[in-house]
Amino acid sequence: MIGRKSRVAPTGNQSAWLWALALMLVVALALGVVAVGCGGGEETTSTAVSATTLAPSTTAAPTSTSEASTSTSVAEKSDLILASTTSTQDSGLFDVLIPAFNKVYPQYTVKVVAVGSGEALKLGETGDADVLLVHSPAAEQTFMDDGFGVDRKAVMYNDFIIVGPPSDPAKIKGMTDAAAALTAIANAKALYYNRGDKSGTDAKEKTLWKAANITPSGDWYQVTGQGMGETLTIADQKGGYTLADRGTFLSKKGSLQLEILVEGDKALFNQYHVITCKNAKNVQGGNDFMNWIVSADAQQNIIAPFGKDKYGQGLFIPNAGQVE
Repeated sequence: MIGRKSRVAPTGNQSAWLWALALMLVVALALGVVAVGCGGGEETTSTAVSATTLAPSTTAAPTSTSEASTSTSVAEKSDLILASTTSTQDSGLFDVLIPAFNKVYPQYTVKVVAVGSGEALKLGETGDADVLLVHSPAAEQTFMDDGFGVDRKAVMYNDFIIVGPPSDPAKIKGMTDAAAALTAIANAKALYYNRGDKSGTDAKEKTLWKAANITPSGDWYQVTGQGMGETLTIADQKGGYTLADRGTFLSKKGSLQLEILVEGDKALFNQYHVITCKNAKNVQGGNDFMNWIVSADAQQNIIAPFGKDKYGQGLFIPNAGQVE
């Protein structure tokens, strides 16, 4: 037919060449599939290694020996509850006593509870204090007899004084008999302030009134229910008399108009003891504090010089081992 071309069959050489070309294409495709498979496996393996490498970072190790030591030190610190009197707190003694103790025993965090001696003994009884520093000998002995105390040792002493306004309406200045001075105050119905907080000072005052055969009452006899420092401030503002420990009075003297009017009576002796408690939560801490405060270092280097640079005399006199 006109216009139609006839199909030409390939020669033998051409057929061989076509078969070779087809074979090459098949091999190339096969190699590509293998390459893709290997690539995928390598990526998965890489991701797994990366995850394994990152996992330990969730728990960070100390970057240095000192950091590890600091962490251990903080973890090992324990609270030591010291129940004491407002007189030792108000005098400023703990401001030097506690840092000195912590230099020797840094493993304790000392927490001071400053209350009256009666309340401090109650805290020791209930297990809310590990060690006590108090000055109410009769109540302390009862505490020991009732089995709440483990050991009791003398630490230091000072004395009580009767202070009052410069005008001295009861005319007691210069007297050395405390009971006689209180009698004069009662007879004059001069304003007098009692702490009334079952503290060592409160207990001492009650023994003095008893020695004078007087049960104080009336408008002239006021109860503050406060600590030593606050009671001194109230007596000063109102122009009244009060019984105080010498240490607290000297530490506050600069802000008071009150004067020392009666001193020197043996009945005004003021002894402090340290007591470890049977129901203590930190038994070792209480023992360490007791042994330290009666040591020669604490007695001679901390307690004896305290107050001398500021007041010209020590506020407390150490006497560990000299009295029971």
